[in-house]
Amino acid sequence: MLSTLIVDDEPVARRILRDELEQIDDIALVGEAEDGVSALTAIHELSPDLVFLDLQMPGLGGFDVIRRLRPDGSRPMIVIVTAWDQYAIQAFEAGAIDYLLKPIGQERLVQTVDRALKLRPRAAEAARQSAATEIAEAPARRSVRRIVAKSGDEYLLLNADEVLAFEAEGDLVWVITAKKRYLATQSLKAIQLKLRNTNFRRIHRRALVNIDHVRKMSTLSSQRWLLTLANDQEFIVSKRQAHNVRQLLSW
Repeated sequence: MLSTLIVDDEPVARRILRDELEQIDDIALVGEAEDGVSALTAIHELSPDLVFLDLQMPGLGGFDVIRRLRPDGSRPMIVIVTAWDQYAIQAFEAGAIDYLLKPIGQERLVQTVDRALKLRPRAAEAARQSAATEIAEAPARRSVRRIVAKSGDEYLLLNADEVLAFEAEGDLVWVITAKKRYLATQSLKAIQLKLRNTNFRRIHRRALVNIDHVRKMSTLSSQRWLLTLANDQEFIVSKRQAHNVRQLLSW
């Protein structure tokens, strides 16, 4: 998954791009920024792999943001998104991996994501080395992640092994345990990103399940599965995520 940040001063433009990116399985949206200053803050705090960056913004513009990024391995891949075609050469000279003209078609957006995936090994080398070191030095802490859940006015800290699944329902995300479900405090894609390299698998754009709690797998068709969890709750696996289920059969 490519952790992705959207930067644009127009709310409608951000929403349109967000809706398009949410249809691409390789993208995990981790945040949005409405200007250059908040973009730099978000990049520092979220460390995204990929940033879709508007050029024309009040205050700090897109090129101003790029110039203020550190030129080391922690710098994200930048995709310029603009309504103006005359800045393409300048964008590539600044280090952007692609230049998209509004409005952006889905096919063109997929091409950009594919390019980012191919470039990611070089762009994220420093981040991967840092993650590898952290895992090596703190395996116990990594294996017992805590999940923040909300019940009424209370916030609960759940162990990851207590959670059977996460399920999106409109703007809400539910944390499902054996006997109860709670409200999550983050989006499903943000949760998936934080739980990468754990036993949680995306089986649908609205569902993330803990494979340790899968009790039964039934075929609905050649590319559709029905998963039954330990609490007897059932989930249908989408065609796009079928490979995650097939992997379970080989374990």
